[in-house]
This record gives sequence, structure tokens and C-alpha cells, in this order.
Amino acid sequence: MQRFTPGTVLLDRYQLTSVLGRGLMGQVWQGRDLRLERPVAVKTVAADLLAVPRSRDEALRRFQREAKAAASLDHPNTTTVFDASITDGTCCLVMELIEGTTLEFLFDQQDDARFDVPTAAAVAAQLCAGLSAAHAAGLVHRDLKTQNVMIRRDGVVKILDFGLVKVLSDADPRLTMTGESIGNIVCASPELLSGQGRLDGRSDLYAVGCLLHHMLTGETPFVTDQPALLVTHHLTSPPPVMANFGLDAPGDLQELVTALLAKRPDDRPSSAAEVYAALAPYLPAPCPELATRPGLPEDPRRPFLVPQGPSLV
Repeated sequence: MQRFTPGTVLLDRYQLTSVLGRGLMGQVWQGRDLRLERPVAVKTVAADLLAVPRSRDEALRRFQREAKAAASLDHPNTTTVFDASITDGTCCLVMELIEGTTLEFLFDQQDDARFDVPTAAAVAAQLCAGLSAAHAAGLVHRDLKTQNVMIRRDGVVKILDFGLVKVLSDADPRLTMTGESIGNIVCASPELLSGQGRLDGRSDLYAVGCLLHHMLTGETPFVTDQPALLVTHHLTSPPPVMANFGLDAPGDLQELVTALLAKRPDDRPSSAAEVYAALAPYLPAPCPELATRPGLPEDPRRPFLVPQGPSLV
């Protein structure tokens, strides 16, 4: 993969300015669209890394298909894809730049990073809103986790990395666990880890259950620093009871989290819209002061349309 430096211009249009994050697969840069004079985020991934275990040509075709599918999403809770291309052996995905912070950062900055019930419900409802649109478009995220959930400054929750998801009609559910870190499998569904069966949106709903449990209790469902043990928990351990984490959660909410964390996809809610409906009773009460803000007032009763922002306990 070509090594980029600040000032590099990709595709004669996108100037890289600073690195926002690094991973095993590549980097995420803050950049600028020189043609439209707007900030962008640019994700670079080495084409050769995408090719394992596929051929390079097949991997590049898949990247182009998935980028096009992600670019077709138009929803306030998903990140907009502006452009995608391949240059000098590197796949480049150009997206809107989100001003805010990740859910992971919010947890890391707090000694007791628990959300109250209305806040956790509002965040989860926004996730379900975005997932509902993605699943309707034939996409499954496969990698929903705290690092891929961004909280924008105005409180809107954004799901990142839909440009690298699997297209459902072309899905290969197999996952190689070699070299996986804890962070990459904290929210991984049993069927994703086992590679058995064809993935659908219910795999993402398992991840929503993991995130909802984390927000409410301040802990992941299965607490361990050993990747192999975590995989075993996802595959065989019963869903944890939130009361065991010191949380007196409403019974219906505990039942929802338990259903989301069911081992079999058929035992989970059937859709993101169904999960949203179950979360509706726990959303924050309307706040009249929001009407004084510029633009449309936020209405937490309908986060499919106007999302409600999160706040820590």
C-alpha cells in the first residue's frame, strides 16, 4: 500500500491533512475536497489486505459494489459516502467528516460510564433507525461496535464504516478469528463468529443488544480480556442479567436485551424497526426548550425522523 503523508492529493481532488485513526487494514484521514471546498474523511485500505482469502480482482470488485451500495444510503444516522476509487493499490473511501466523538471515547473518559435508561434508549433507537434503512437496502454492517458509533456535536448518532459492509445478496459469513483483538469481537454475533448460515440484519441486532447492555450497565455483556474466551461466551454463555451489574432495569427492557442477545437469530426480534418500537416507551420526554434551537426541534418520540442526542449519567 502506498504510504500517504499530509498534503497528499488523491484522485486530483482530496487533499489529506491529518490522520484521524489507524488500524490493521489502513488509515482514516481528515481531508479536504478541493473542488467543493468542504472537509471530508478519507479511509484508505490496502487492496491486497481485502484480497484474503479472495483473489485481488474479486476483492476490488467487491469493494466497488459495497461502496456503491453504501453511497445509496440516505439517512441521518448513517455516514454519507461521497466517493470511492482505487489508486496505486489502495482503496479510498471518501465520506462526510463527522464532528464529534465515538461511543468508545465516551466510555473511556468516564469512571462509571453508564447512561440512564432514556439516554441509552435514545442512542439505541438512533442505531436502529440507521440499521433499518441499511437492512432495507440489502446491507448488513457486520462490525457494529463502540468505535463505529459516532456522536455528533448536535447529538445525532452516526454509524460509521458502511462502506466496508457485506452486501447481503453477496454475503460470505465466514470469519477468520486469527489475530482478532477483543475490540473487534465485543459485539460479534454467534453466527458471525461460527460462520454457520447466511448473515442477515439480525446479526447487527445482536450487536445493538451488546451496545445497549454496555450503555446501561457500564460493562460489556461478557467481561474478559481473552479473545478466545470471549468467542466462547458469545457462542455458548446465556445472556447476562443486568441486575447482576447493579442495574434495576425495567422488566420489559431486560427482556428486550435478552432477546437481542439470543444465540439463534430466529429467537431475536425480526427487524430493527421492531426493536425501535420496543424502545419507544423508554425514550426521553419531549423537551420544549429544544424548539428554540435553530432548525427543526428534536422530538425524542420519533428518532426515525429527528434523533435525540445522548448524555452521560
